[in-house]
Amino acid sequence: MIRKAIFMQTITVPLGERSYPIHIERGLLAKTGEMIRENLGDIAVAVVSDDHVAPLYMEEVVSSMEKVGLRVCSIVLPHGEQTKCLKSLETLYAFLCEHHLTRKDAIVALGGGVIGDLAGLAAATYLRGVHFVQLPTTLLAQVDSSVGGKVAVNHPRGKNLLGAFYQPELVLIDCDTLRTLDARQVGAGLGEVIKYGCIADEALFEKIERLGSREALAPELDEIIARCCAIKARYVHEDPHDHGVRMQLNFGHTLAHALENTMGYGVLLHGEAVCIGMVAAAGWGEALGVTPAGTGARIERVLKAYGLPTERDERLTRAHLAAVMALDKKAEGDGVRCVILTEIGACTGVVIESGKLAEML
Repeated sequence: MIRKAIFMQTITVPLGERSYPIHIERGLLAKTGEMIRENLGDIAVAVVSDDHVAPLYMEEVVSSMEKVGLRVCSIVLPHGEQTKCLKSLETLYAFLCEHHLTRKDAIVALGGGVIGDLAGLAAATYLRGVHFVQLPTTLLAQVDSSVGGKVAVNHPRGKNLLGAFYQPELVLIDCDTLRTLDARQVGAGLGEVIKYGCIADEALFEKIERLGSREALAPELDEIIARCCAIKARYVHEDPHDHGVRMQLNFGHTLAHALENTMGYGVLLHGEAVCIGMVAAAGWGEALGVTPAGTGARIERVLKAYGLPTERDERLTRAHLAAVMALDKKAEGDGVRCVILTEIGACTGVVIESGKLAEML
């Protein structure tokens, strides 16, 4: 991956006593041990990863901890969205008990959003809360799921239905980990990056639109990651428990979660489903007269330029998808609260009656 120069940045998520830093720097995984010791002291650490990420980075992370005298244990779980379930959570609890982790110790999530969400929920609930550190290794996790404290597992009835708000105490983003991602995983992350431009940063959207390809965007990616983290940090500061403005981050997610649930978790990557959901939500906004005409087509052109999906499988019926969306966490009465663009870079929440939503799908 081409890069312009060494990039280092620290962004603070300002939450009073629960404030924490997001460090962004290439080669940062090798410094994990010293940064954890500096921030959390002499503790024991349980590193949670999956069988795709662990062979690449576990040895480096564990070694960095051992070098500074931290006591380390590690567990490797199967990769994929199917791991984000209650059965995996039970496996993780048993592991923590077996290794006698105490309330002063830490769980470290080394991986993408699945591992981050699962390990975070374990950290929130084991002994009523232990220290939690995020080491996100996918683009999607770096710009989205590792920041903000939403932790959860899936349930057969819906995505992320069982969860909590539990902020990490440290987020370490090593952009070098993106070198080992396949094109599809990079694309899933780019979907979330484009989402930030849609809802909160017109200049970011225009930059992505102007660059027009993954190759042209690559040298800018470190700075774009930092920009997305700063946007996310602002939302989390203003609305840490997702009761107000932070819900804007769900642009594209109403349909996305329904697609993931209906098709089976993992068939579509989360970021891919969000791409399809953003095009749909822009169309809903245009139909309601809230979103300027042509916005959906503009978003679709950008997504296609980056090789991202924009259309759902037509075998999924409107009625079924609408029924699944009605079970979403954002459901209100006989409607679903959807995020609708008022323009590129700005949005609002609108409750759409379930029947009307089915008609617009």
